[in-house]
Order: sequence, then structure tokens, then C-alpha cells
Amino acid sequence: MARRYGRATSRFALYPSTFAVWLCFCLLFASAAEAGLYTSSDQILLLTPENVESVLVNSTAAIVVEFYASWCGHCIAFSPVYRSLAEDIKEWKPAVDLAAIDCAAEENRKVCTSYGIRGYPSIKFFHAYSKADSTGQTFRDFPRDVRGLRHRIIDKLETHEEPWPPACPPLEPASQAEIDSFFETNNVQHLALVFEEAKSYIGRELTLDLLQFDNIAVRRVLNTEESLVTKLGVTEFPSCYLYYPRGNFTRLKVNVEARAFYSYALQRLPGVVRSGKPAPVTIDVLTNNTGDPWRPFNRSRVYMADLESTLHYSLRVEVAAHTVIKGKALVSLKKYIAVLVKYFPGRPMVMNLLKSAKSWLESQVGDEISYEAFKEILDNSAQSPDTALPEGVRWVGCQGSQPHLRRYPCGVWTLFHVLTVQAKNVGGSDPQEVLSAMRNYVHSFFGCRECAEHFENMASESVAEVDTLQSAVMWLWSRHNRVNNRLAGALSEDPNFPKIQWPSPEMCPTCHMVKANGDHKWNLEKVLSFLPFYFSSDRILTDYLEDESQILTRQREKHASRQLALETEKRLERKAREALDLMMHPVTSQPTVQEEEEEQEEGEEPQDEAVADEEEEGGEGAAAAADEMGGKTSEPNPWAKSEMDVGQSRRQAHRKPSIVGMRMRDVQEDIVDLDSFVNQHYKAKALRLSASSRVKQRTLQRKEEQEPRPVFGLGMELDAGLGMVGLQPMETDFELNVGQQRKQLQKRELTGRYFGEELNHRGRWMSALSIGFSKVDISLCVILYFLSSMCLLAMYIFFKNRLRLRRVKMSLP
Repeated sequence: MARRYGRATSRFALYPSTFAVWLCFCLLFASAAEAGLYTSSDQILLLTPENVESVLVNSTAAIVVEFYASWCGHCIAFSPVYRSLAEDIKEWKPAVDLAAIDCAAEENRKVCTSYGIRGYPSIKFFHAYSKADSTGQTFRDFPRDVRGLRHRIIDKLETHEEPWPPACPPLEPASQAEIDSFFETNNVQHLALVFEEAKSYIGRELTLDLLQFDNIAVRRVLNTEESLVTKLGVTEFPSCYLYYPRGNFTRLKVNVEARAFYSYALQRLPGVVRSGKPAPVTIDVLTNNTGDPWRPFNRSRVYMADLESTLHYSLRVEVAAHTVIKGKALVSLKKYIAVLVKYFPGRPMVMNLLKSAKSWLESQVGDEISYEAFKEILDNSAQSPDTALPEGVRWVGCQGSQPHLRRYPCGVWTLFHVLTVQAKNVGGSDPQEVLSAMRNYVHSFFGCRECAEHFENMASESVAEVDTLQSAVMWLWSRHNRVNNRLAGALSEDPNFPKIQWPSPEMCPTCHMVKANGDHKWNLEKVLSFLPFYFSSDRILTDYLEDESQILTRQREKHASRQLALETEKRLERKAREALDLMMHPVTSQPTVQEEEEEQEEGEEPQDEAVADEEEEGGEGAAAAADEMGGKTSEPNPWAKSEMDVGQSRRQAHRKPSIVGMRMRDVQEDIVDLDSFVNQHYKAKALRLSASSRVKQRTLQRKEEQEPRPVFGLGMELDAGLGMVGLQPMETDFELNVGQQRKQLQKRELTGRYFGEELNHRGRWMSALSIGFSKVDISLCVILYFLSSMCLLAMYIFFKNRLRLRRVKMSLP
């Protein structure tokens, strides 16, 4: 006993590594084994040819294995019992664990044959540190109930061969001598003594139930240990007493003297924590850990803040992970929103938004939607009055001691419970309406995919049995407790809010009762009365909720800000697009008369220009002859032809004016006989230039001028880079009659207008300088001027330096 006693103090030395190995095997080979009667959600190790040796051979814990065939009727009937057994002894895992293997599977038949399995179901017990050739100890005529199987396992543990499982505490009765010296060899805060009769298993069961908790130890004391019984004054068996150093003791108060009530009460003692988990922290530390102010709350009430926070996270975070929602996911979203509209007891503005979302989803005729479009509805972009879903989370009843604990999972369970209860209270027509919507949502959108798989496993095995609204409420409650049992002790468990079988004895004492054999039993009638009361919409607290007017005001401001940002973004995009279009397709500017003349001079061939000039000259001659005879001709109006030429010139690409003297022109264009040019081309050119000018025109000739005077022709073939014209005297012996003088004055006025327009663009002084010169002439003048300036500058510097040197010589003695 002393040897086992010592082992109890170090029972967790090898447990973490062993448990980690088992967990890895369970996850790796679950998919292959889940085709049988059990899944990874059942807390049963699923054996395969790949992992059977590593699980059963040289294990630090004892293993109980069920060999079954999935086609066997007795196996199917026994599977719920074995599954319940796994839940019942879940806390015993460091010392003993459950496993199962489907011998009907082709790949497992060789394994079952090697262990001598001939009938189903068969249960075998494998000691800790079993050898490779061990075939285990068979449970003959084993009981078909959880209590009988639990007792059979304890019996096997007590007769365990050496070596003893390191995590298993001593199960034999304790004596007064051992109790008196207990605190000298063990560093624990509480010692629980269970006084019972010899045939009772409560003390041993409780010892294994507290196996995974620190700061507490449990010992069994028989009623025959008279010294201890007399010292503590024990009169009832079973009963539990807390024993402390220096002989202090007190009786543990429970509603019923039974294993379940003892276990629950001992796990809640001050300082008792699950092994490997931090101790519960105070409110001050909670405030620092979460980063949010701790909100005191009533643990026996539901808070609307938790429900609205759950909706926000569900619709704006989890659903948002799907950029495109289609197929079954879209159907799941529609059902989820429909159930919320029907049963969610929310504030008016939240219900209005859910109704808008439901209407919008029903109006979508396609098989898919984009989340961005759905988000516009959630954000109420249409600005419907009194419609909003608060953004952000504000956890109250679902607060956790750490930012990663509880919160959204707690909110999801609370929301689902509220919906099932509301469906019962308002008299829904379909018992599975809420459960089906929950199941589809979890399958399609819930972020924890392993959690979604576990929930699907639970739903697939029994949700079809739900046929009333009351059974829907009870089904969800029982599955929630099943999940609590599975997650108890996991890393996700909050030390301040441990996973328990809910409701607790303190919250609903009448919900708990015991069977005739002492096992715990739920009073389902009381539970069914408690759940509608607890999750009733009338009892939901609105503490810590933000005021509706503030939410709506902030939503309007956000919408206005978004609209302004969109308009700014569109304006910037439009400007960028226009700039890009301008780069790709430059806009042709309206050419000036000078540029039109350049294009004509550079683009037309000499012979084409001569032909055109001859035609224009012929037209002008015919017009002059008809004018002299006092009649009119039927020739086309020369302005029409000029306008056509101007249009063709404007359609040509825009050219920047070239720098004077930097572009050499062809020889035939630079050397021009100005006299013959004036005589032959003056009339047609003047008319065309006059027609091409669309700016406000002005004349250089006063209208009062009537006296005949020497007439100057306008030389048009000058430097195209500057676009200037020059005055040229006509022959002195050319006599003009009065009509011709009048026409000549009119033509001079037209040419003067063109000349004035060019002066406005180029400057009068430039025009005077360029009279009679070509580009080559002007370029040569500029070059010569520059060279002469450089020579003068060089001469100045040379003579200046030379004069300075002479002065220095004269100063010498």
C-alpha cells in the first residue's frame, strides 16, 4: 500500500505524453474507423491496424477494448451503453481508457483474429505496460449497463499486476495511521474521506473522478475503521468529510449523498483546479487579461448583449469568410435568417434588419450571391428607418477570463437554446425547424471545422428522433451537456467557468436525483420546466446594451462618410481614366492659320500646289472680268472652296511650332520669286486665309481712306516657323480703275485681318524683322551673331588679362 501510496503523488508524470500520442492516433485514423458504430466525438479510441500496437502495447494506462461487428444487432444495441460509459469515466483517462475496433471491416479482421475474438461484442482488459504478445483479459458475462461496467473496471484495476499504472491512485481502504501522516508526505490542500461500507464503490469511483485535479486527494475509509469513525463522529454511510492538518475536519454538504454530488462539490472547492490549468483569477486580473472592462453579471440570466454580439460575429465575420455564397451554403443562410426572423426576441431595429435580409435573400433568383451584396443589407445601405444590427461585440454572460475563452461559442449555444425555447413558447409548426437551421449553419459556416464535425455526428445519430417542440428543447440541452463532458479539461476550458453538466445543483436542485443504485439521474420533467423559464424572452436582460438612437446615428454618419468616400473615389477614377485616354488618344487642338499654311507647305507637292493655284487664279480672273463688264458670273462662290480647305487642314494632326532656324526646309520652298508669287497667288491665298480665320477680325485700313496710293502686295511665302507675311510693292505702271481700287482695298482689308491675327499671336516686332527672309536666312543671322559675340568676349578677356600682367611688372623695383 505504501508503494502505491507514493505513486499517487506523481501520477501525472507520464500522462501528458501518453495522452498526446493517443490523441494524435485518434485524429490520424479517425476517418478510417468512423465507418463503424463510434466516432471521434464519442471519447473512444478507434483502433486500426496502424495504431493498435502503439495503443495497447507498453501503455502507461490500462485499456478496455470492445471488439464488435458493425452488422451485429447486439453490438448496435450495446453501443449507446459503451458510449455512455466513455462519458461517465471520462475523468479516469490517465489511469484507464476505452477503445473499440470494428472487426467487420476487412482491414481489421486480422487484428481481431490475432486477439482471439470469436464472438461480438467482446470486451477485453489490457493492463498497463502490456507485452506485445498479450491478448488481454476477457470480461466474461459482462453487464449491459454503465454502473456494472464501471464496477467491473474498478475490480480489474484493484487486481492489476505489476507494474501499477503510474497515474492511478491507491484504491484500497485507508487506516487512521495513514490519515494522520498524510499531510507529511503529500502537498495537497484538501483531503476528502469517504466513509462507506465494504461493498460500496463510491469511494473508489470518487478517487478516480478527482484524478485529474490538483490540491485535493480522496481516500476511502470503511465503516469498520472504528477509530476514525469515532473521531469524526460519522453516523451515515456513505458520507464525505474534509480533513485538514492538526486534525481539523468538516462534513461536505451536498443535496444527496451520492457520487455525482460529491464529485461536483469537491471539484468546486477553493484552490482545486484541473491539472495543467491555471487557477481561477479575480475580477481585477480578469480586467487586465481581456483588455475590456469586466462586466459583472448574473450567471442565472441571459443577456441580450450576448445574443446581438453573436449575430454580429455570425453574419459579419463567419459568413463573411465566404466571398461567394452558393448551393447548400446559400440554402443554409436562408434558413438561418428565416428562423431568426421567426423566433429571435430582438429589439425592433434588429428585427427590422433581419426582415430586410430575409426579403432580400428570398428575392435572389440565382444559385449564388456575393457577400458584398449581402453586407450592403446588413449595413442598411438603403437607410431604411429604425433598421440596424449593432456592430462589434459586447460579451456579458459569455465573458471569459482570457480573450480566447468562451465568448462566441458560448453565444452560439445560448442563441440556439433561446431559439428552440421560443419555438416551443410561440407554438412552432415544425419540431425540427430550428435544429435543422442550426445544423445546416454549423455545417456550412461555423469556423471551427472539427467542432462542426462533432456536432454533425451528434445530429446524424439521433436528431431524426425529435418529433415534438419539447423534445427539440431537450435534445439540444442533452447534446450541449455531452459537449461539455467531452471538452472538460481541454485547453479551451475557462478555469473561471469549468465545463459542467448544466444546470448545476445550485441553479436547479430539483433537476438532479439519484437512482435506486445511487447513480445520478436527471429529473427530465424538472429540466423541461427549467429550460423554458431560463431562456424565456421575458427574462432576457438588456444591461450593457447601447442605446438604439446612438446606433442609428452612428450608422447614418457611417453611411454619409461612405457615400462621400465613394464619390471621391469615383471622381479620382474618372480623372485618372481621362488622363489615360488623353495619353492614349491625344486631343487634336484647333490649328491656327499659320499651322494650316505650314501643313500645306510641307505636305503638298509643288505640282499639286501649282495646279490648285492656277485653278484659283482662273476663277479669280473670270470673276474680275465679269465685274468689269458690270455683270455677274455663275461660277461657284470662292468662299466655299476656302472653307473646305480649312476643314481639311483642321483634321490634320496638331503640330508644335518649330524653333526658328532648327529645321531645314527644302531648297525649292526656300527660294521664291516674291514678285511672281504676288502676281500669281495673291488673290486665291488672300481669300482662303480670310475664310480660315474664325477669330474676331480687324482691318488695318480705315474705311475713310479713299485716295489711291501705292498698293503693296502681301508676300505669303515666308518663314513657316513664324508664319509672318511681308509687304511687296506692285508694278508702278499697273493702273487700277475705281472698281479695281475698291476691290483691291477690300482684299487688303482681308489680308490685313489675317496680318493682324498673326501679329496678335506672334508679336508685331517679330513680324517686321521677318519681312522678306526665309528660315535659312534667319538661322544664319542668329548663328553669326552668336559667333561674333563669343569672339568679342574672348578678345575682352584676353586683353584684360594682358593689361593686368603689365601693371604687376611696373610695380617691381
